[in-house]
Amino acid sequence: MREHLRGRLRRLWPASLLGRLTLVMVAGLLVTQLVANAIWAGQLRSKAQVEAQSAAQYVAHSASAAIRFYRSLPLSYRVLTIQQMREMGGTRFFVQLNHAYVPVKEVAPHPLADSVKATLSATLKSDLPHSPVARLAFAWPDELAVSEDVRLGDLPDAWVQHILLVKPEPAPILVIQTELEPGNWLYMAALMPNPYFLSGNDPWAWDRLALQGLSLAAVLLLCLLVVRWITRPLAALSDAAAAFGQGEHAPPLPETGSREFINTARAFSAMRERIQRYIEDRERLFISISHDLRTPITRLKLRSELLDDEVLRNDFEEDLDELDMMVKGALQCVKDSDIHENPAEIKLDTLLGRLVRSARMAGHEVGFEESGLSVRAKPLALKRAIGNLLDNALYYGKRAEISTRADIGSVSIAVRDHGPGVPEDALASLFDPYMRLEHGREQNDNGMGLGLGIARGVIEAHGGQLILENHPEGGLHATIRLPA
Repeated sequence: MREHLRGRLRRLWPASLLGRLTLVMVAGLLVTQLVANAIWAGQLRSKAQVEAQSAAQYVAHSASAAIRFYRSLPLSYRVLTIQQMREMGGTRFFVQLNHAYVPVKEVAPHPLADSVKATLSATLKSDLPHSPVARLAFAWPDELAVSEDVRLGDLPDAWVQHILLVKPEPAPILVIQTELEPGNWLYMAALMPNPYFLSGNDPWAWDRLALQGLSLAAVLLLCLLVVRWITRPLAALSDAAAAFGQGEHAPPLPETGSREFINTARAFSAMRERIQRYIEDRERLFISISHDLRTPITRLKLRSELLDDEVLRNDFEEDLDELDMMVKGALQCVKDSDIHENPAEIKLDTLLGRLVRSARMAGHEVGFEESGLSVRAKPLALKRAIGNLLDNALYYGKRAEISTRADIGSVSIAVRDHGPGVPEDALASLFDPYMRLEHGREQNDNGMGLGLGIARGVIEAHGGQLILENHPEGGLHATIRLPA
């Protein structure tokens, strides 16, 4: 399970530097924002709790004073007093007298509202210890009933406009109902000192989240631009290194950007020039040495013919033939691995078809089916690499098969022979120069053991792979994988 989780995390982890920096910066910003919001929300809730409790005590003291006042009035005076206060503009409370408790549809449950009601109830009980327990509720204005058959919206505006907030943005209304005498209920409605205390201190309100989201998006956009600006020169450096590794001519890297990249670009350009000079010097040296050695080898062969001792003459000729083969091999290795040509779009059916026709004209049996695939490569170099593999298959296996297929991100060219195969412990050494197995020496005594090494060098110069393995049904199976 743990390994499976690690595998999924590795697949989700971006491969590019741009993706990794972007993911780290985005994750860091999100975590920082969430932690800061959580801390701020905790502080805001704590502050709102303290303020709401203080406001609840203040409202409760005012309500207890109003309850004592109306309880002290005769019943007939209560209605007259309420009417006079309404005509004068009202007091802190909207007051109504009812004959029974009026059911109130409360707002959605909210921890702060519950805390305020608990503080109000405790304070009223403390101020009015001998009075019946008051019933408390918070309700929205449009759903608030003030008597059995009258709603708040049915009342004249003059009665409530200076006491309650009904429009344009309604605020939750505190309703206190208590029984003065049996059959007489005092109904009081008021606003808290902070009318919007339930929503004003909400850290997750949509307007605050929208503002934070816009701020986060702006920061992320700037971070992405900076990361892209930093990594773009690295992508140019990677492309230049890949082009140089495949033998292509790439323009000099621009010396722009940060100081570190400018120094890297200069170091890469200097390294590329040194390597190019080294390759050219090595090529000239090998060609010169190989060419110069052919003349004395030829003279020594002619002089060996003048030896009277036949045994000695045969030994001389055998050593000279071996030396001549080594010189030819060195010259061929340099020429075949350093092919200076431009990459082009190659239709594999055409290229492989020519090789197959030439082999069949020479009397060999080669199986091949067209696939319609194409690759971008150096035509002569790729033909030489595939030709070496096909020659080996025909020399050592008598019969060969060539097939192509398209994989994810690559194109595979497989050459299989029907020979005896290769021992598993010898597969890794087949690419070594002059490496020839006993079966190979018997089948082709003129070979030099350079074909596979040359083929692998050509394929790797194209950014591909050459894989050798024994086929399950017998014979050697060589697979070339090139970028699609």
